[in-house]
Order: sequence, then structure tokens, then C-alpha cells
Amino acid sequence: MQPDPSMVKVRLDKWLWAARFFKTRSAATDAVQGGKIEVNGDAAKPSRLIQPGDMIRVRIAPDEWHLSVTAVADRRGSAEKAAGLFTETDASRLERERQREQRRLAPNLDFGTGKPTRKDRRALQRWRGRQ
Repeated sequence: MQPDPSMVKVRLDKWLWAARFFKTRSAATDAVQGGKIEVNGDAAKPSRLIQPGDMIRVRIAPDEWHLSVTAVADRRGSAEKAAGLFTETDASRLERERQREQRRLAPNLDFGTGKPTRKDRRALQRWRGRQ
């Protein structure tokens, strides 16, 4: 007899890995322990059991997802199956797109490649009027 799919629960770190938010289960575990994941508004442990209907907040810099669990899986499958494990809230998706656009339009700051060359140093001295 198969268990009722709505009653199946799976560990949070396994689900994050199966949903393809992290490449490895250990990376998912580290993120949960680091406070990057919340379940139903509470801090979670990697062994926390989740089920369909739970709300999960995932923060992977610079993005943040607010998800509703629609299905559980403890094995990693195709990207199509992983996308079926959750739905993202509209507000979360719009905020991520807004932030992505801001990053795209932000000036690309170049802090140089390190120590200036002799030629760069002399040009800077001439510009400052010291030579």
C-alpha cells in the first residue's frame, strides 16, 4: 500500500538539493545551519521534515526566494521535476527581477588589478604636479 502523497515528509536539506537550489546536500546543510533558510517563518535545522504546503524562504546572495512546497522528493531528478517541487510567490519573483535589473544598470566598478606599474605611477605623479 502506497502512503498518501500529501502526508509524505522529507528532510529539508534533501528537498533543497532535490529542488536544485544547491549542487550538493552538504552545501544545502551548510546553508540551513548558516541561517539562510527559513521554514514557515522559523529558523530550521537540516533534519526538519517538510511537506506540501510549507512556506520556505531561501537566501542565496544576492537573491532571495519565497517558495511554497507543492511536492516533496528525496532524490535529485531532472530540472523539470525539480521545478515541479515548488511555486514561487509573485511578490518574490517580481522583487528578484527588480533587483536583477538594478544590478544590470549599476556601474561596473573596477578597482584595478593591484599595484600600479612604474608607468602608471609616473603618470599619476605628473597629473598631481609633482614632476
